[in-house]
Amino acid sequence: MTTVQLTLNIPESLALAANQAGLFKPEAMEHLLREAVRKKAADELFVIADELTALDMPPMTMEEIQADVNAVRAARRASVR
Repeated sequence: MTTVQLTLNIPESLALAANQAGLFKPEAMEHLLREAVRKKAADELFVIADELTALDMPPMTMEEIQADVNAVRAARRASVR
């Protein structure tokens, strides 16, 4: 575990509400941060998906997909040896 000390400049009413809700407790802060990291990763994934869609490339055939899978497997086998 890592200890991080934060100083927040937020409205007093928000600080009071967050404290009353128990959101400044370590478990709650961990949960909030994990959810924020998960949401950020999902948002980035959707941005990448939109960029790929904008490329307007034809979909890969099953044969192309299988060839890529075979190439990755062969590369992994070669790196293990």
